[in-house]
Amino acid sequence: MKQARAIIWGIAIVALGVIFGGNALGLFNINIFFDGWWTLFIIVPCVVSLFTDKEKISSLIGIAVGVILLLAAQNVFSFEVAWKVILAAVLILAGIGIIFKATIGNKLDEEIEKKIREMEDDKTMDAQMAIFSGSDRVYNDEVFSGANLVAVFGGVDLDLRKAKFNKDTVIKAFCLFGGIDIKVPEDVQVKIKSGFIFGGASDDRKGDTGKGKYTIYLDAAGGFGGISVSDKGKK
Repeated sequence: MKQARAIIWGIAIVALGVIFGGNALGLFNINIFFDGWWTLFIIVPCVVSLFTDKEKISSLIGIAVGVILLLAAQNVFSFEVAWKVILAAVLILAGIGIIFKATIGNKLDEEIEKKIREMEDDKTMDAQMAIFSGSDRVYNDEVFSGANLVAVFGGVDLDLRKAKFNKDTVIKAFCLFGGIDIKVPEDVQVKIKSGFIFGGASDDRKGDTGKGKYTIYLDAAGGFGGISVSDKGKK
C-alpha cells in the first residue's frame, strides 16, 4: 500500500512539474491557480487514499467535500448551499458505510468482538499511551499476550517481530490525530476490525499473510489518523 501511495504521489508531482515547465517554455498555458484550486489539497490526498487504503468511506467523504467546495468556488452554487450539501453527502456516505459494514463485514467483526470479550479481563495485556508524545515498545523473546494502544496527537510503535506467541491475541488500538505502527512476524495472521472517521487501518505486508499458527485480532478505531500493520522497520 505504501509503495502504491508513493507511486501515485510521484506521478502527481511529475505532472505538476511538467505543467510548470511547459508554461515557462510557452509550450502550453495551463492555469493551475483557478478558482477553488485550494480544494485540490482535499481532493488529491483522498483520491490517493481511495486506491491505497482499505477504508474507502472516509476517502469518499473527503472527495465529496472537496468537489462540493470546488463547485461552490466556481460559483455553481453558493457556499451557504455547499455546507448543506456537504452535510447531506456526509450523512449519506456514512450511512452507506454502516450498511455495508453490517452486511459484509459483520462476520469478521463478530469474530473479533468474541475474542475481545474473552480477553477483556486479561491482566497480562500490555498498555501503551502517547498523548502529544511518542511511545515505543519492542518485544525481544518475550511472550506477547495482547495490548491496548492509544495515540492522541502522538505516535505509538509496537514491534512484535521477535515476540513469542503461545495463543491468539487481541490488540485494541485507538488513535486521534495520531498514528500507530504495529510490526508483526511474517508467520502471524492479522484480522482487522476498523471503525474510523477520516483515517483507517491497513495491513501493509506483502505476500501471503493469510497463513500462520497464531492470529492477532486488531480492533482499530479513531479519527484523523492511521494504524498500519507491517513486517519491516521504519525507512
